Formats: sequence, C-alpha cells, structure tokens
Amino acid sequence: MDASASPAAPDPAPVPGTPGPPHPGPAAAGPVLAPAAAPVTRLRRLATPAGAMAVVVGAFGYVATVDPNEPGHYPVCPMLRFTGVFCPGCGGLRSAHAFAHGDLAAALGSNALAVVGYAVFAVVWLLWTVRASRGEPLRISLSPAYWWAAGAVLLIFSVVRNLPFGSGLAP
Repeated sequence: MDASASPAAPDPAPVPGTPGPPHPGPAAAGPVLAPAAAPVTRLRRLATPAGAMAVVVGAFGYVATVDPNEPGHYPVCPMLRFTGVFCPGCGGLRSAHAFAHGDLAAALGSNALAVVGYAVFAVVWLLWTVRASRGEPLRISLSPAYWWAAGAVLLIFSVVRNLPFGSGLAP
C-alpha cells in the first residue's frame, strides 16, 4: 500500500508564541462593515403596542357581541365542570362582556379580579406606548416577591370566592 494514499494526519496544535497559518481571506481589503440601518420612525415603534391594543379591542369586541350569558357560545370552565370549584378566571368572559357594554357594577360582580386586570393592562399599555414613542424599551422588572404576592392574591381570591362568606365574589 502506498504511503501517499493514507489519510492526512491532523494539523498539530499551535504552539503559543508562534505565528499560525495565514488567514484565508482578503488581507488587504480591511474590515467589512454592514450597511447602516435606517433610523426607526415613531410610527414603526408604535406599531407593536398598537397591534397589541388592536388584538385586545378585537377580543373585547367579540365578547361584546357574542353574549357569554347565553349557554352554548363558549366552553365551560373545566375546573368548575369537574370539581364544582370556581377558579380565578371564572366569570371573566361575563365580566368582559359587561365591561364592554359599560356596566362596571356587573363586571365587578362577575369577576372583580378581571376588572383589576383590565386596569393593570391599561396602565402597562400606556407606559409601553409612551416609552415606544420616545424610542425607549419597555422594561418592567419585578422582584420575585411581587410574583409570589400576585400568586397569593389569586389563591386567596379563589379560596374566598368558594366559601360561603365570599359568595359575593362568585360569578
């Protein structure tokens, strides 16, 4: 067998302080710069918050036209169906329907926590829009204590609305 037909041995590891193999590119061409990106216009920066609001308005518009108080339009909450226990979201569609029709008392009666969620969304969306118009990113960093507190509020709300003295919170 001929020695030239044997597979090539791998290149030895480079020794520190010695020059390596030449770079396989055009050495005299210099660095290649990417073309400068066009500045982002205010309209383009506001497109994402506007799109998010369009989705929310569309969802509320659908729930406003298709009444969740009439059976057969929406699926039943699986937790309520199988356990008989109201989850934190039970009554949310009825709350959104009442809210879309301007009946705040009925919305609070169906799911008070959902109405608080609508207000929180409105504040965060407004902050997002203002920052986007200025070209600043939306950064909301909450410590884990806030997330634990939000979970505790959901849990307490769920427990209280299923107890006899909390029946006012039940949908």
